[in-house]
Amino acid sequence: MPRSTVRPYKLLAAHYDELFGFARSWGEFARTNLLANVFPKIDSACDLACGTGTAALELARRGLKVYAVDLSPTMCRLARKKARAAGLPVQVIQADMRNFRLPRPVGLVTCEFDALNHIPRKKDLGSVTKAAARALQPGGHFYFDVNTRLAFEKIWPLTWWLEKPGVVLVMRGGYDESSGKAFANAEWFIREGSLWRRHHEYVEQVCWTAREIREALHAASFRSIRKWDAAPFFKDDPFVRRGYRTFYLARK
Repeated sequence: MPRSTVRPYKLLAAHYDELFGFARSWGEFARTNLLANVFPKIDSACDLACGTGTAALELARRGLKVYAVDLSPTMCRLARKKARAAGLPVQVIQADMRNFRLPRPVGLVTCEFDALNHIPRKKDLGSVTKAAARALQPGGHFYFDVNTRLAFEKIWPLTWWLEKPGVVLVMRGGYDESSGKAFANAEWFIREGSLWRRHHEYVEQVCWTAREIREALHAASFRSIRKWDAAPFFKDDPFVRRGYRTFYLARK
């Protein structure tokens, strides 16, 4: 499992929309359905691990005051650029999801597209849930999704080939049951003039059990925890089968 030769997620950040934009409609469909009863009751939200800001902008289009938080400087820069271009009130904050703080509490914190799996250590899950609880108003909701062990066992060992003009990404990884972590080696081929330059990135995700998630949420004073299998919301994605991804909605 070779380590990254560039800062993790730097190239993934720069090319994320280009290569993974196809998942946007599935995330929006799930969010619209699962949060249908939440949106009429709130006026503000925070998208945690916001990436390039796609979900944050969609929340802002609902008329919400939105904060967008991400650790990656590249992701934050892209999110700010998209918010300015759209003329939407999104405040982007570079911070770690384990200890982020907002200028004021919000009614909803979202953390989508398996971002919680990217927490580096098992013991850090409680830090994230407590930071999310601190960011919420009383009665606020924390909405997120995670990859499951089944997805790590069945999907991550596969070879993925994604290609767009001037960029090619090949990914292959696996799941280490002893550590509870999945890993992926990302080989990039970026066109530079008439030549192609090769880069390598190494990505890890932590596997959470349903019990670990519930315990962390309860310890952070979340109640009324609900969960859904993601498969019905990703009907056109052959790689999201039943049991591969789970959505959670917890109320403070």
